[in-house]
Amino acid sequence: MALLERHKRILYKIVNAYAHVPSDRDDLAAEAIAALWSAYPRYDANRPFSTWMYRVALNVAISFARSERRRSDRRAAPDAFAGLDRAAPVRAEDERVERLAAIVAEFGELDKALVLLYLDGEPYRTIASIVGISETNVATKLSRLKRRIKERLERDEAVAEGDERGTR
Repeated sequence: MALLERHKRILYKIVNAYAHVPSDRDDLAAEAIAALWSAYPRYDANRPFSTWMYRVALNVAISFARSERRRSDRRAAPDAFAGLDRAAPVRAEDERVERLAAIVAEFGELDKALVLLYLDGEPYRTIASIVGISETNVATKLSRLKRRIKERLERDEAVAEGDERGTR
């Protein structure tokens, strides 16, 4: 399916956000592709394919995350550097991305989806359509999530600075 190939980046983002172990990523990707394939006859060509794909893949990912949580109490740490060259020197920017990924990984399924779509540059109207809430609700939730992330990053930085002062 050419449309799936053209928009595969969407699938990779969702899989990486909801599955943190490589074998789980493979399983989730396979489940999402199967769901997309079986749901394709119901796709409305008058709507953007990417919006429909996000919605189907997110629904599969949310179900996957819920079943994984029920199956096991173990929680694997998110691999925020998936796909990055681990031999390359770590920059401060990379560390912030890693901390952001860890914070977002702690969010519930809806909040994680909202942040993922926001970071992907999707307009609020599209996000609302994908997750099934109003555009106003998207704006409110994202505003609160951004504030939570900012506060958490600032708190983590203050703790790190305090640790550095204590070791001098």
